[in-house]
Amino acid sequence: MGQWAGYLQLILGGAIVTIQLTLMGSVLALAMAFLAGLGRLSRIAPVRWLATAYIEFFRGTSIFVQLFWAYFVLPLFGFSLTPLQAGVLALGLNVGAYGAEVVRGAVKSIGKEQYEACIALNLTRWQGLRKIILPQAFVLMLPTFGNNAIELLKASAVVSLISLSDMTFQAQVVRAQTGNTLVPFLTILVLYFLIASIISLAIRGLERYLTRGLDGIRS
Repeated sequence: MGQWAGYLQLILGGAIVTIQLTLMGSVLALAMAFLAGLGRLSRIAPVRWLATAYIEFFRGTSIFVQLFWAYFVLPLFGFSLTPLQAGVLALGLNVGAYGAEVVRGAVKSIGKEQYEACIALNLTRWQGLRKIILPQAFVLMLPTFGNNAIELLKASAVVSLISLSDMTFQAQVVRAQTGNTLVPFLTILVLYFLIASIISLAIRGLERYLTRGLDGIRS
Protein backbone atom coordinates (compact mmCIF):
# COMPACT_ATOMS: atom_id res chain seq x y z
CA MET A 1 0.00 0.00 0.00
CA GLY A 2 2.85 2.36 0.88
CA GLN A 3 4.46 1.62 -2.46
CA TRP A 4 1.29 2.60 -4.35
CA ALA A 5 1.01 5.79 -2.28
CA GLY A 6 4.46 6.74 -3.58
CA TYR A 7 3.42 5.98 -7.13
CA LEU A 8 0.25 8.07 -6.70
CA GLN A 9 2.37 10.97 -5.47
CA LEU A 10 4.52 10.57 -8.58
CA ILE A 11 1.45 10.80 -10.84
CA LEU A 12 0.09 13.80 -8.90
CA GLY A 13 3.42 15.53 -9.45
CA GLY A 14 2.93 14.89 -13.16
CA ALA A 15 -0.55 16.38 -12.88
CA ILE A 16 1.01 19.67 -11.74
CA VAL A 17 3.16 19.71 -14.89
CA THR A 18 0.07 18.97 -17.01
CA ILE A 19 -1.82 21.85 -15.37
CA GLN A 20 1.13 24.18 -15.99
CA LEU A 21 1.22 23.16 -19.64
CA THR A 22 -2.52 23.68 -19.96
CA LEU A 23 -2.55 27.11 -18.33
CA MET A 24 0.50 28.53 -20.10
CA GLY A 25 -0.40 26.91 -23.41
CA SER A 26 -3.93 28.33 -23.20
CA VAL A 27 -2.60 31.84 -22.56
CA LEU A 28 -0.34 31.60 -25.62
CA ALA A 29 -3.16 30.06 -27.68
CA LEU A 30 -5.53 32.87 -26.68
CA ALA A 31 -3.01 35.54 -27.65
CA MET A 32 -2.27 33.89 -31.00
CA ALA A 33 -5.99 33.35 -31.66
CA PHE A 34 -6.72 37.06 -31.33
CA LEU A 35 -3.64 38.14 -33.28
CA ALA A 36 -4.28 35.77 -36.18
CA GLY A 37 -8.09 36.01 -36.06
CA LEU A 38 -8.09 39.80 -36.20
CA GLY A 39 -5.23 39.62 -38.70
CA ARG A 40 -7.50 37.68 -41.03
CA LEU A 41 -9.92 40.62 -40.88
CA SER A 42 -7.26 43.27 -41.49
CA ARG A 43 -7.51 45.60 -44.46
CA ILE A 44 -3.73 45.28 -44.92
CA ALA A 45 -3.08 42.44 -47.35
CA PRO A 46 0.34 41.28 -45.99
CA VAL A 47 -1.16 41.03 -42.49
CA ARG A 48 -4.00 38.87 -43.84
CA TRP A 49 -1.56 36.66 -45.76
CA LEU A 50 0.68 36.21 -42.72
CA ALA A 51 -2.28 35.34 -40.47
CA THR A 52 -3.65 32.90 -43.04
CA ALA A 53 -0.25 31.23 -43.47
CA TYR A 54 0.06 30.74 -39.70
CA ILE A 55 -3.44 29.29 -39.38
CA GLU A 56 -3.17 26.91 -42.32
CA PHE A 57 0.33 25.74 -41.39
CA PHE A 58 -0.40 24.89 -37.76
CA ARG A 59 -3.80 23.38 -38.53
CA GLY A 60 -2.40 21.39 -41.43
CA THR A 61 0.59 19.78 -39.68
CA SER A 62 0.80 17.32 -36.81
CA ILE A 63 1.24 18.50 -33.21
CA PHE A 64 3.69 15.62 -32.86
CA VAL A 65 5.91 17.05 -35.62
CA GLN A 66 5.53 20.60 -34.31
CA LEU A 67 6.66 19.49 -30.86
CA PHE A 68 9.72 17.73 -32.22
CA TRP A 69 10.61 20.82 -34.28
CA ALA A 70 10.32 23.01 -31.18
CA TYR A 71 12.47 20.75 -29.04
CA PHE A 72 14.94 19.11 -31.42
CA VAL A 73 15.17 21.32 -34.53
CA LEU A 74 15.08 24.87 -33.14
CA PRO A 75 18.32 24.30 -31.18
CA LEU A 76 20.05 23.76 -34.53
CA PHE A 77 19.23 27.43 -35.26
CA GLY A 78 20.37 28.64 -31.85
CA PHE A 79 17.01 28.53 -30.03
CA SER A 80 17.31 26.01 -27.22
CA LEU A 81 14.14 25.39 -25.21
CA THR A 82 13.46 23.38 -22.09
CA PRO A 83 10.94 20.53 -22.49
CA LEU A 84 8.29 22.66 -20.74
CA GLN A 85 8.95 25.66 -22.99
CA ALA A 86 8.86 23.49 -26.11
CA GLY A 87 5.59 21.92 -24.97
CA VAL A 88 3.95 25.27 -24.26
CA LEU A 89 5.14 26.69 -27.59
CA ALA A 90 3.93 23.76 -29.68
CA LEU A 91 0.58 23.40 -27.91
CA GLY A 92 -0.09 27.15 -27.81
CA LEU A 93 0.68 27.72 -31.48
CA ASN A 94 -1.28 24.66 -32.57
CA VAL A 95 -4.44 25.40 -30.60
CA GLY A 96 -4.13 29.13 -31.30
CA ALA A 97 -4.50 28.41 -35.02
CA TYR A 98 -7.88 26.79 -34.39
CA GLY A 99 -8.88 29.58 -32.02
CA ALA A 100 -8.08 32.19 -34.68
CA GLU A 101 -10.98 30.98 -36.81
CA VAL A 102 -13.23 31.19 -33.75
CA VAL A 103 -12.25 34.84 -33.27
CA ARG A 104 -12.78 35.66 -36.94
CA GLY A 105 -16.16 33.91 -37.05
CA ALA A 106 -17.43 35.53 -33.86
CA VAL A 107 -16.45 39.04 -34.96
CA LYS A 108 -18.10 38.56 -38.35
CA SER A 109 -21.28 37.23 -36.71
CA ILE A 110 -21.98 40.52 -34.93
CA GLY A 111 -24.95 42.23 -36.54
CA LYS A 112 -24.51 44.97 -39.12
CA GLU A 113 -26.42 47.40 -36.90
CA GLN A 114 -23.59 47.25 -34.33
CA TYR A 115 -21.08 48.40 -36.92
CA GLU A 116 -23.49 51.14 -38.02
CA ALA A 117 -23.75 52.25 -34.38
CA CYS A 118 -19.97 52.59 -34.26
CA ILE A 119 -20.09 54.86 -37.30
CA ALA A 120 -22.94 56.87 -35.78
CA LEU A 121 -20.88 57.38 -32.62
CA ASN A 122 -17.96 58.57 -34.75
CA LEU A 123 -15.69 55.81 -33.44
CA THR A 124 -12.60 54.78 -35.32
CA ARG A 125 -12.45 51.19 -36.59
CA TRP A 126 -10.19 50.19 -33.69
CA GLN A 127 -12.33 51.98 -31.09
CA GLY A 128 -15.49 50.35 -32.40
CA LEU A 129 -13.84 46.95 -32.41
CA ARG A 130 -12.49 47.32 -28.88
CA LYS A 131 -15.50 48.95 -27.22
CA ILE A 132 -18.49 47.59 -29.13
CA ILE A 133 -17.71 44.54 -31.26
CA LEU A 134 -15.17 42.51 -29.26
CA PRO A 135 -17.05 42.54 -25.92
CA GLN A 136 -20.07 41.00 -27.66
CA ALA A 137 -18.01 38.66 -29.80
CA PHE A 138 -15.97 37.43 -26.83
CA VAL A 139 -19.06 35.97 -25.18
CA LEU A 140 -19.75 34.03 -28.38
CA MET A 141 -16.16 32.77 -28.46
CA LEU A 142 -16.12 31.44 -24.90
CA PRO A 143 -17.79 28.01 -25.39
CA THR A 144 -15.43 27.12 -28.23
CA PHE A 145 -12.44 28.53 -26.34
CA GLY A 146 -13.40 26.18 -23.52
CA ASN A 147 -13.43 23.26 -25.95
CA ASN A 148 -10.04 24.34 -27.29
CA ALA A 149 -8.60 24.50 -23.77
CA ILE A 150 -9.81 20.96 -23.10
CA GLU A 151 -8.36 19.79 -26.41
CA LEU A 152 -5.05 21.39 -25.40
CA LEU A 153 -5.22 19.58 -22.06
CA LYS A 154 -5.66 16.23 -23.80
CA ALA A 155 -3.01 16.98 -26.41
CA SER A 156 -0.53 17.79 -23.64
CA ALA A 157 0.06 14.04 -23.26
CA VAL A 158 2.26 14.26 -26.35
CA VAL A 159 4.99 16.01 -24.33
CA SER A 160 5.80 12.68 -22.69
CA LEU A 161 7.60 11.90 -25.97
CA ILE A 162 10.25 14.52 -25.14
CA SER A 163 10.62 13.18 -21.59
CA LEU A 164 8.64 15.92 -19.89
CA SER A 165 7.27 14.36 -16.71
CA ASP A 166 3.58 15.08 -17.17
CA MET A 167 0.82 12.71 -16.04
CA THR A 168 1.15 10.40 -19.02
CA PHE A 169 4.92 10.17 -18.65
CA GLN A 170 4.63 9.36 -14.94
CA ALA A 171 1.93 6.76 -15.60
CA GLN A 172 4.29 5.08 -18.04
CA VAL A 173 7.02 5.14 -15.37
CA VAL A 174 4.70 3.49 -12.85
CA ARG A 175 3.64 0.90 -15.41
CA ALA A 176 7.27 0.08 -16.21
CA GLN A 177 8.18 -0.30 -12.52
CA THR A 178 5.14 -2.29 -11.42
CA GLY A 179 4.02 -4.11 -14.55
CA ASN A 180 0.50 -2.86 -13.78
CA THR A 181 -1.31 -0.95 -16.52
CA LEU A 182 -4.79 -0.62 -15.04
CA VAL A 183 -4.07 1.41 -11.91
CA PRO A 184 -1.79 4.18 -13.31
CA PHE A 185 -3.78 4.71 -16.47
CA LEU A 186 -7.12 4.60 -14.66
CA THR A 187 -5.71 7.22 -12.30
CA ILE A 188 -4.68 9.62 -15.06
CA LEU A 189 -7.98 8.96 -16.88
CA VAL A 190 -9.84 10.27 -13.82
CA LEU A 191 -7.42 13.18 -13.39
CA TYR A 192 -7.79 14.30 -17.02
CA PHE A 193 -11.56 14.15 -16.62
CA LEU A 194 -11.49 16.19 -13.40
CA ILE A 195 -9.25 18.89 -14.88
CA ALA A 196 -11.42 19.08 -18.02
CA SER A 197 -14.54 19.39 -15.85
CA ILE A 198 -12.98 22.29 -13.92
CA ILE A 199 -12.15 24.06 -17.19
CA SER A 200 -15.71 23.53 -18.42
CA LEU A 201 -17.25 24.87 -15.20
CA ALA A 202 -14.95 27.91 -15.21
CA ILE A 203 -15.87 28.77 -18.80
CA ARG A 204 -19.59 28.42 -18.10
CA GLY A 205 -19.32 30.64 -15.03
CA LEU A 206 -17.40 33.31 -16.96
CA GLU A 207 -19.90 33.12 -19.81
CA ARG A 208 -22.86 33.65 -17.46
CA TYR A 209 -21.09 36.55 -15.75
CA LEU A 210 -20.23 38.32 -19.01
CA THR A 211 -23.69 37.70 -20.45
CA ARG A 212 -25.31 39.36 -17.44
CA GLY A 213 -22.92 42.29 -17.83
CA LEU A 214 -23.79 42.75 -21.51
CA ASP A 215 -27.53 42.45 -20.78
CA GLY A 216 -27.17 45.19 -18.17
CA ILE A 217 -25.38 47.48 -20.62
CA ARG A 218 -27.95 46.86 -23.38
CA SER A 219 -30.86 47.53 -21.03
